[in-house]
Amino acid sequence: MFEDKNTSKTPLDNLGEFALIEALTKSVKHENKSSVLGIGDDAAVIDHNSKQTLISTDLLVEGVHFDLSYMPLKHLGYKAVMVNLSDVYAMNAIPTQITVSIAVSNRFTLEALEEFYAGIDLACKNYKVDLVGGDTTSSTTGLTVSITAIGVASKDKIVPRSGAKENDLLVVSGDLGAAYTGLQVLEREKAVFQVNPNTQPDLSPYTYSIERQLKPEARKDVIELLDELKIVPSSMIDISDGLSSEILHLSKSSNIGFHLFEEKLPMDPEVNLICEEFKFNSTTAVLNGGEDYELLFTISQKDFDKIKNHPLLTVIGHAVEQNAGCQLVNGLGHQIELTAQGWQNFSEKED
Repeated sequence: MFEDKNTSKTPLDNLGEFALIEALTKSVKHENKSSVLGIGDDAAVIDHNSKQTLISTDLLVEGVHFDLSYMPLKHLGYKAVMVNLSDVYAMNAIPTQITVSIAVSNRFTLEALEEFYAGIDLACKNYKVDLVGGDTTSSTTGLTVSITAIGVASKDKIVPRSGAKENDLLVVSGDLGAAYTGLQVLEREKAVFQVNPNTQPDLSPYTYSIERQLKPEARKDVIELLDELKIVPSSMIDISDGLSSEILHLSKSSNIGFHLFEEKLPMDPEVNLICEEFKFNSTTAVLNGGEDYELLFTISQKDFDKIKNHPLLTVIGHAVEQNAGCQLVNGLGHQIELTAQGWQNFSEKED
């Protein structure tokens, strides 16, 4: 994870908007030939020739999507990019550019925002994506981040949510539930710190889960693997709101049902240990936790041998007729209807 090396503090009111943009983007360099014109003009210019262009936008609001009491700004910058790149990979496409817009209050200094942009810069370098524009404005309520990701793919490679067929295999990358368990640990330690600020928590037993929450990685490697194996999924989505929610999205879009097998759900041993410590069911963490940013997709059964026993991929179920619905099959063979209990915007009535 990252370290915060801030020492000096420069108030933002010492800078105008253009000076702030120049300070935050002075190290930006382009790596894609398609980035014809970027920061410094009225609009970016991108040339993708005969390829299809994909665009995805996410909004992150302080106090709703992130808590700066335990989320370092450099981690936030990195994660904000990952959230958007993951959406592009979920279409079986390659992200090439991003724009970043922020609304920020005067409690933040220039050095704090430079930390945030350092995380963005590292994400761009790691994933060979170009920062080509954005906007900055003031805020009275902390920090709001909006990132738009632009990607490219051949028309025959783009994978929507709507292509799953009966008997297709349901596959997930990586492991699930760690981002949720990491969040539980961070929230607990925040509560302890508020009672006793002198408390120094020992987070070493929770390293994997905390990193999955604070610094997730988008699954570029899985997209590259599928291309190498010559597999084009029939449908795909990334896991941001919880596995059960994403399965239901695929189901609705493809007019198909799914049987999901509890014993097949991949999870790191640390997730089980944290679930035991917090006294909640590990399957619940996997189904409803969210923020794993793994890829969930369906493939034809004829492609099973290509992924069989691959360490990055796990077959967790299969598609069934629509009338059968979406069911979790437990170890006793009992079927339990899947419900969406992950992240839901506007879950409470506004005043």
